[in-house]
Amino acid sequence: MELEEKNPDPKYGESRKFDPNFKGPIHNRGCTDILCCILFILALLGYFAVGILAWSQGDPRKVIYPTDSRGQFCGQAGTPLEKKPLLFYFNILKCASPLVLLEFQCPTTQLCVESCPDRHLTLVKAKLGNKEDREYYQKFCKEGVDFAALSPPELLRDGLCPAMLMPSKPFTRRCLPALGTMKGGVVVVGNETTFDAGQGVSINASEVLEASKKSNVVVEARQVAMRIFEDYTQSWYWILLGLVIAMIVSLIFIVLLRFLAGVMVWVMIVLVILVIGYGIFHCYMEYASLKGEPGADVTIRDLGLQTDFSVYLQIRQTWLAFMIILAIVEVIIILLLIFLRKRILIAIALIKEASRAVGHVMSSLFYPLLTFALLAVVIAYWAITAVFLSTSNEQVYKVFNNSECPFSRDTSISHLAAFLLLSFQTFNTSNASAQCPDAECLFAFYGGETVYHRYLILFQFYNVFLFFWCANFVTALGQVTLSGAFASYYWAFKKPDDIPAYPIFSSLGRALRYHAGSLAFGSLILSLVQVIRVLLEYLDHKLKGAQNKFAKFLLSCMKCCFWCLEKCIKFLNRNAYIMIAIYGKNFCTSARDAFFLLMRNIVRVAVLDKVTDFLLFLGKLLIVGIVGIFSFFFFSGRIKAVEEAAPSLNYYWVPILTVVVGSYLIAHGFFSVYAMCVDTLFLCFLEDLERNDGSAERPYFMSQNLLSLLKKSNEESKSMD
Repeated sequence: MELEEKNPDPKYGESRKFDPNFKGPIHNRGCTDILCCILFILALLGYFAVGILAWSQGDPRKVIYPTDSRGQFCGQAGTPLEKKPLLFYFNILKCASPLVLLEFQCPTTQLCVESCPDRHLTLVKAKLGNKEDREYYQKFCKEGVDFAALSPPELLRDGLCPAMLMPSKPFTRRCLPALGTMKGGVVVVGNETTFDAGQGVSINASEVLEASKKSNVVVEARQVAMRIFEDYTQSWYWILLGLVIAMIVSLIFIVLLRFLAGVMVWVMIVLVILVIGYGIFHCYMEYASLKGEPGADVTIRDLGLQTDFSVYLQIRQTWLAFMIILAIVEVIIILLLIFLRKRILIAIALIKEASRAVGHVMSSLFYPLLTFALLAVVIAYWAITAVFLSTSNEQVYKVFNNSECPFSRDTSISHLAAFLLLSFQTFNTSNASAQCPDAECLFAFYGGETVYHRYLILFQFYNVFLFFWCANFVTALGQVTLSGAFASYYWAFKKPDDIPAYPIFSSLGRALRYHAGSLAFGSLILSLVQVIRVLLEYLDHKLKGAQNKFAKFLLSCMKCCFWCLEKCIKFLNRNAYIMIAIYGKNFCTSARDAFFLLMRNIVRVAVLDKVTDFLLFLGKLLIVGIVGIFSFFFFSGRIKAVEEAAPSLNYYWVPILTVVVGSYLIAHGFFSVYAMCVDTLFLCFLEDLERNDGSAERPYFMSQNLLSLLKKSNEESKSMD
């Protein structure tokens, strides 16, 4: 058997020549891509400047607290409204106006209160009633109102008190009517179908229902977000425990893979098939148990979008969809395993060699913790800056009225001074209140006309772009560090004597000292493609209601092309970083050398490298499946032994999805060490074949295990031919 491939295609470059002085990653190297390094540093300085500007202008309280008609935050600590966390609407029926959809604000006075009203009471009845009724009603009037001295018409004319109170419940920190339904579908509010609104006016509970629906348009997303946030506050420690378990399982799996690589790979394959098979069985049992249940045959399309996602788990079609998806995944995995059955044996041999490398560089198993920490910093900085940027607008007030008024919905004192934003002081001193007696100056929205506000969208875009760039840079740093350490292992002729004492720290130091510019260059290219993909997704979202079929088709093609381009760039970057770690050349040269090396050995790439990646992906699926199944049974309360310990949640799928996603990220972090080790050893292996011939003068650096792997690889190549 000949170890070297004959007559390599010249268009993919010349094979690397034998160098007797080459003993692994080159230590005498210079800085690469300095210009891109300087650009990255300047971009980071600009990013910090944007963050400081956002933090000085933004106010995240606008997201946390509801705002009353004067633009004050309900329940904010350290203010007079600290003990008044709830927002009360004077006339909830006005929220049914189409103005709500245009202005995103109910055209009625809104007040911060300690608690929502729990009874039906009109202003007239309160005035004529006992002292307790008057004191109770005054809680829902504007501050400083002389309730006893003024008559009901005066209180209503000046908008000092609501015309009536109705039973309400706090929802997303707002007092909304306590709606319900009786037998027959009759809508009630606090067990009443009609209400005396005062002044001889009667309203129906169905009108209140419609007004509540319209008012919820503004806070629909906030409702779901608040429920999810509440679930996180109730289950965060259990989520943390689940992630710790996922980390322990991943670490145990990696350690077992170190000593029992062959056995563990086959165990992993069998367990993945069994776990997915159990998922199919469970979905079928849920599907069968709902047969004959009232409402279970409703389709997802008929059900529409529901904020309570647990409703979807009560219909049969949901479980049927889950079962079909899992069955397709199961069939695909089984077919791939059958098709790749011979190559799996070869990939296992490469994983065994990677296990030996990991065993000699055990510190590599803990390097993902540093990557996680750096990514957490990047994500936190991006999220905080985004929140401060989105809340850095100023309060804008508008005139709301019921009768004809020239100042209606105006944000200025007069048409001659349209540039002047409306405020309570300017409104009270102007002649607007005299011309429009029923006009009110109410908080409308957050905005602004300054230079900062005009360029706010550009700051948000810059924040997103630098987030991608920094996240990709952190990932690239980890890839170069690990590949440098594992290359030190491979090119050590006498293992472990020739391996550096601290391969991870040595490789990390080289990457930061010499190749920050190259890492920034590769990350920049990938970030540009990712940002374009984000913009295409944004355009796709905006064009969902469009009727232009050609535009939709063109946008779909562009999204597909850029998705493929991103995958190709990630693959090229990964191999370029390996060559940078070994030879210390700039990014473009390293990417070219890596690409040509892979193309000269394209058959081995298909036979060995990608099959190994598939097996490692199955390992991630196994860990996610095990942790996900246990979290499902725990949070859904189906484990009787710990049923009482499970937290009471609005959406029990929230912690389950969090644990599943977190488990995948943790498993990916640990398995990325193995994946990087396999890719590095594979490129070194190909380099070794081109440099050496196995003779005494030009010995192989590969182990006997890799020599056996090479023979099998050549046999596979011939069988493919």
